[in-house]
Amino acid sequence: MIITSPCVVSLTWRLEDAQGQLIDELNEPMEFLMGGDDLLGKVEQTLIGQTVGFEGHLHLEPEQAFGDYRAELVFFEPRSIFPEAVGEGMQFEGPPEGSATPDMPQDAIYTVTEVYDTHVVLDGNHPLAGISLNLSLKVCDVRPATEEEVEQGSVALSPLSLGGGDHGGHGAPEGATLH
Repeated sequence: MIITSPCVVSLTWRLEDAQGQLIDELNEPMEFLMGGDDLLGKVEQTLIGQTVGFEGHLHLEPEQAFGDYRAELVFFEPRSIFPEAVGEGMQFEGPPEGSATPDMPQDAIYTVTEVYDTHVVLDGNHPLAGISLNLSLKVCDVRPATEEEVEQGSVALSPLSLGGGDHGGHGAPEGATLH
């Protein structure tokens, strides 16, 4: 089957930063919806028209992947509005309830980057924002997409997805998304 949109592709890959440092390796094939929210645009462009066995190597600049790093998405919140167990790496959808900075984007995922006695530092950037990436991938299988997959824009509503957007991918650091 030739890869078209929509269809489901099963991929393996190796994702590195521009200096060759491993970010993620997907050794077992995982399915992604072409034409949905699962894959970055440049990845989809590379896959269209290919078939099982295709291997590709892509270089992605930040604007083709997770965007530039935006310092204005890093801010402090009072420690008192967080649960006692707050820790680095925890994520919140939108600013936490009781936020001292309610003007921050409500649809962003904010990651706790530092915890102090009096305040917590939150970062609304994708963990891979501002980073150039090298992606080596292999197509292991191709199948038609189901109606449900097309409707939801994804093979699975997973927290990991190599998707094109602000947040979302398989191949991102644990708990993060590649899209």
